[in-house]
Amino acid sequence: MIATVVRQQFLEDRTLGELFVNGKHFCYTLEDPVRGAGIKIKDKTAIPAGVYRLDVNKSPSFGRNMVQILDVPNFEGIRCHGGNTPDNTSGCILIAYQKAAGNKIYQTAEAEFTSVVRNLLDTGDKCYMVIVDDVRGSTS
Repeated sequence: MIATVVRQQFLEDRTLGELFVNGKHFCYTLEDPVRGAGIKIKDKTAIPAGVYRLDVNKSPSFGRNMVQILDVPNFEGIRCHGGNTPDNTSGCILIAYQKAAGNKIYQTAEAEFTSVVRNLLDTGDKCYMVIVDDVRGSTS
């Protein structure tokens, strides 16, 4: 399975995009701001664009099984979970089914995405996340 995050809106305090599973729209995403190469502010920076393996395991912070994005350079414990604003993430990718005014997202897609990834991993399939920055992305 390939999950693709296409980052589309690059704002001062957040990055908005879409998550596609095997090429089909799954939900919307919200992340911390994308910063220049080599620039990282702890808990305030989106992970670098790239290709990452996915796993499902128990999060020590949240106490439940969640999708984890593995082997992210200079980041630890990166997850895909519900949330609405940048206040709800520390480098993780927030996932939700709806977009709202004020560049927020809502109606978490966490349980469904975790289930999709878990089911595929249980069958021996490999799951990857590709994160791309849409160069046509808006800055407003």
